Amino acid sequence: MKQAFSVLIPARLSSSRLPNKALADIGGKPMVVRVAERARLSQAERVVVATDHNDILNCCVQHGIEAVLTNNNHQSGTTRLAEAAAILGLPEKACVVNVQGDEPLIEPQLIDSVAAQLQQSGTPMATAAHRIHDLNDFLDPNCVKVVLNRQNHALYFSRAPIPWPRDAMRAEPSFLPQETPVLRHIGIYAYRVDFLHQYAQMTESPLENIESLEQLRVLWHGDAIAVQITDHAPAAGVDTAADLERVRAVFAQLRRG
Repeated sequence: MKQAFSVLIPARLSSSRLPNKALADIGGKPMVVRVAERARLSQAERVVVATDHNDILNCCVQHGIEAVLTNNNHQSGTTRLAEAAAILGLPEKACVVNVQGDEPLIEPQLIDSVAAQLQQSGTPMATAAHRIHDLNDFLDPNCVKVVLNRQNHALYFSRAPIPWPRDAMRAEPSFLPQETPVLRHIGIYAYRVDFLHQYAQMTESPLENIESLEQLRVLWHGDAIAVQITDHAPAAGVDTAADLERVRAVFAQLRRG
């Protein structure tokens, strides 16, 4: 029997590359509302935005989206969600899925599958990945890679190209060998609420600071992260003005269709 789960959406007002990104208009609605609406299409029993600013809170209320106001000093979305879970009084063994506030094209099925992976694996945390075949993606530091053990638990996440096919790349570095199992990490997470609170108390790890990847804190402290492998890449989120225009065009096309 599947366990019920909630979706929590961390949403900050400030953004270095795209100011007020969470409130950017997409087809007549703010982006954070679009994300919440997509999350509501999943099997989640509850969808809540966790924000640091009253403007986002009020925007959510106006559109019928549940939201809570959290502190503005969080260094990561995970610690923000730990506070939100406490505010909401979620049970310690409840399952929470972290859907980023800049993913207005998030697939509801991906949310469901990551929640299911957490429940099936018995690990305190789960995430997702998909296979990549393009050499440019493999070498791109903005494309985070993950390597797994035989249980499909993460061994390491890196911006570097891993695993490195030494012999093949020495012989023919113009393409990525098809037999090399390269996985791109997808930034969606599921946790038990008690582990969220545990994460918030963990000391930072040297690795997470080197790579700028908060999930490395979990591995550094010796906890397991189960990885759901999806068949295809999800639509990209919004980091830049160009990304925003791309997503706006998708919603415009959907409205015309």
